[in-house]
Amino acid sequence: MKIAVASGKGGTGKTTISVNIAMSLSPPVQLLDCDVEEPNAHIFLKPEIYETRNVTRMVPEVDLSKCNFCGACGDLCKFNAITVLKDVTVLTFHEMCHGCKGCVMVCPQKAITEKSKIFGQLKKGMAKHVACVSGLLNVGEAMSPALIEIVKKEIPSDGIAIIDAPPGTSCPMITTVRNTDYVILVTEPTPFGLNDLILAVEAVKLLKIPFGIVINRSDIGDQKVHEYARRENIPVLMEIPHNRDIAVAYSKGILMIDVLPEMKVIFQQLVESIIKQGGK
Repeated sequence: MKIAVASGKGGTGKTTISVNIAMSLSPPVQLLDCDVEEPNAHIFLKPEIYETRNVTRMVPEVDLSKCNFCGACGDLCKFNAITVLKDVTVLTFHEMCHGCKGCVMVCPQKAITEKSKIFGQLKKGMAKHVACVSGLLNVGEAMSPALIEIVKKEIPSDGIAIIDAPPGTSCPMITTVRNTDYVILVTEPTPFGLNDLILAVEAVKLLKIPFGIVINRSDIGDQKVHEYARRENIPVLMEIPHNRDIAVAYSKGILMIDVLPEMKVIFQQLVESIIKQGGK
């Protein structure tokens, strides 16, 4: 079963929920950190890394000796990753390339080929009984969905995979939650939390994936998140009150279940309720 943990905004406690769920479950269980621009699950899990490898993607390379500067490649590319300066040169912007190979196929002079470019790393490790996989995007790279897809290829066929998604509702988050069995949306009871929760809910609805809400720091705000959940018939899976012990543990990279052992059973019950709601 693949459970994605997402949020409409950063700072809601998404990673906290992800790592504590993973460590509360019996093996086989896997934690995938798909927040590849700033992965931080390792701060809490402290896995022993046994494999680190560079990951590559294909980007266009132009042979100017063959190019007649017709402009077909630039006209095709909707991301402006390749631009033709008439009778002068061809500029490529690899950071913008989505790897569709359209420029290679459309070039009448066969002047465009592909070359491999390193754009990030993939790391695998073990944290007690939890298999950990994470991606780290190179600084300056813009195409995080490509690395997220590579991380997701490591999901095993058995057991439970907890997938920590990037915050927000843009392409990285959509790439992460797509083809999962369930999405946990983590929010907080504030006006900003509710606004971004609504955006996340609409995104997950479009993907037709079952989902529910976890309210973190549930006693610091108002009841508008609960009202919204009732109005939209969205299950509130769990509420975590504002707790000093949890906050201090978080600041030190310590798991919630290590300072409040009773939370382990609550996280186990959370997953059980997800399964009952339609997960596999």
